[in-house]
Amino acid sequence: MANDPDAKRLLWFVFAGSRGGLNRLKIISKLKEKPFNTNQLAKEMGLDYKAIQHHIRVLEKNNMISKIGEKYGVAYFISNFLKVNMETFEEIEAKLDKSK
Repeated sequence: MANDPDAKRLLWFVFAGSRGGLNRLKIISKLKEKPFNTNQLAKEMGLDYKAIQHHIRVLEKNNMISKIGEKYGVAYFISNFLKVNMETFEEIEAKLDKSK
């Protein structure tokens, strides 16, 4: 499944081809360290809670993250799909870092 061209295209779209992609990239980088809930991510990144909620929904919809828990106790972490495609994610991350 690694090096799947459809997965690569999806990753490029979610992180580089749409507005907010850089914030989603930063959220994933944080979740690589440890699971966070929405409030913790907002504080950690200095972004509005509603903005984090939006990015979480986009990441969830595209199978980039998974969650455990309910309501305010929900913790997010990297999905198995993203783990399998981590090499592609890191390639996108490196290219976007260079373009800043």
